[in-house]
Amino acid sequence: MHHTGGSGWRVTADTSGHMLLALYLRDVADLAGAGSPAVSPVLPTVRIADPRQLTAHVGGPAALRNEWEQWWEDLVRERPGNAAKLAPPSFPAFADSPALQRLLQAHFGAATSWSRARMAEYGKLAQEREAKGKSGLIRELVQDREMELGRAARSFELKLIELPLCEPRAWFVEPDRILMSQTLMDDETTFRSYVQPIVELMV
Repeated sequence: MHHTGGSGWRVTADTSGHMLLALYLRDVADLAGAGSPAVSPVLPTVRIADPRQLTAHVGGPAALRNEWEQWWEDLVRERPGNAAKLAPPSFPAFADSPALQRLLQAHFGAATSWSRARMAEYGKLAQEREAKGKSGLIRELVQDREMELGRAARSFELKLIELPLCEPRAWFVEPDRILMSQTLMDDETTFRSYVQPIVELMV
């Protein structure tokens, strides 16, 4: 995790193991466009495994989509509850989401391996960024806005959750969270186009 801040404000940047796992499962089940925000497919791409047979007796793909979307909502909002309770092999916390439970049972091993590899890649990326001084970009945005307004920033916290997504963009989740592609910060112009309006709102 990287964090930057000033008097009364703090911005953290990190990835999320549970979100990585959820996104792997979304893509393996070909639930394109599922969830809110409906973030892009992951990179590297995940090979689709048709979930129809797996979920046939528990509502099929439509039920799976609904159950996954509820799980994603809990993860995005950081709600306590079943979202983070991943207890293989039976995943009892997901008993009320039988289609999702079956998907977890079928793909948890591969999803975990994929997620761990992405976490390791993110760790290296964050270290490289720190070494190159790129992590100061948020501080610049805040300071620019402070100069524009002629006052110090209000107290705020903002959490950037960086994920390996194929589309270099960001999704604001009110009141204090941004889901974004982990490559977005490498393109300062595009990064500013998404993040600057949110920082201006908070400062």
